[in-house]
Amino acid sequence: MNTWQIVRVVAGVFILLSLALGSPASPFFHSSWWLAFTAFVGVNLLQSGFTRWCLMESMLAKLGVRRSA
Repeated sequence: MNTWQIVRVVAGVFILLSLALGSPASPFFHSSWWLAFTAFVGVNLLQSGFTRWCLMESMLAKLGVRRSA
């Protein structure tokens, strides 16, 4: 997997997990504050779309994960 693929998979998992923990209708509800984490992930995805820079992608590249062509 390339860095951009891993970033998107991790972001998707974070969003789904935080929605499950933050939505009162969920059987896994813990606290509504988890929805703030969902917003944080969304803002970071939006920022990376405009700036073409993502901290997690940079960290993965330093760990030796292959960048896309």
